Amino acid sequence: MSPDKRPFRSVLYIPGSAARALQKAVEVAADALILDLEDAVAVDEKDAARSLLAKVLTEQDFGARVRLLRINGLDTVWGRRDAEAFAGHPGVDAVLLPKVSGPEDLDAVQALMPGKPVWAMLETAKGCLNAAAIAAHPGLQGLVMGTNDLARDLGSRARADRMPLLASLGQCLLAARAHGRVIIDGVYNAFRDEAGLRAEAEQGRDMGFDGKSLIHPAQVGIANAVFAPSSDDLALARRQIEAFAAAQKERRGVAVLDGRIVENLHIVTARQTLARAEAIAAMNRQEA
Repeated sequence: MSPDKRPFRSVLYIPGSAARALQKAVEVAADALILDLEDAVAVDEKDAARSLLAKVLTEQDFGARVRLLRINGLDTVWGRRDAEAFAGHPGVDAVLLPKVSGPEDLDAVQALMPGKPVWAMLETAKGCLNAAAIAAHPGLQGLVMGTNDLARDLGSRARADRMPLLASLGQCLLAARAHGRVIIDGVYNAFRDEAGLRAEAEQGRDMGFDGKSLIHPAQVGIANAVFAPSSDDLALARRQIEAFAAAQKERRGVAVLDGRIVENLHIVTARQTLARAEAIAAMNRQEA
């Protein structure tokens, strides 16, 4: 299933140094995994984590989950080693580069990992300002918001409504949609706060994000539910399609359903909703 068709409702970070977490990841119903060699790995464990992860990706079957490898930045002593170690590794679906500032950063990682699809983390003011150029890069598949680092870079305060980050989130979302890229919302840090996670996930969904990055397996169920079409969404989509088809038979350009106008643009959205549900079902069948 191509990246632009498959679901990315839940994208779970797994530390590359955590052998047990890597082993248990096959039991978690996340749509994608970020196998992390960067922030989640201590400085003195970087080399060991690289070796462990290479072994795990060779021996372990992660099923239908997309495997994104987050390497260290290429401006660090570990980044180039990470890239070279996994350049041809078949267990890596794509490489995720942290703190991308511009498209030249993606050129640099592609030079080290030719042919490997690239994802970019947008987590700095400069990266957000350059989001359109980054999203336009021909080797890019998707964007991941790094909201913790972004808040630090902006000097903003944490708020439940994320108001200080909305301008940056919106700019990156516009860039992703303009260039047809997947875009994943940032993490919610209080992993035991289910109500807070649900509220923030719903905000991200309503803005237009494809899914949410997560720091704990307990968050996966909520993200999967929030970013999937509900039964009401699916029922409305089918009714809109039926109403519009009936209107066309009567040579009318619009339909009326429940007192609301239904035009062709609503049918495009309705079909996207049904396609999204089918993509989720298809992925679940792969896992069965």
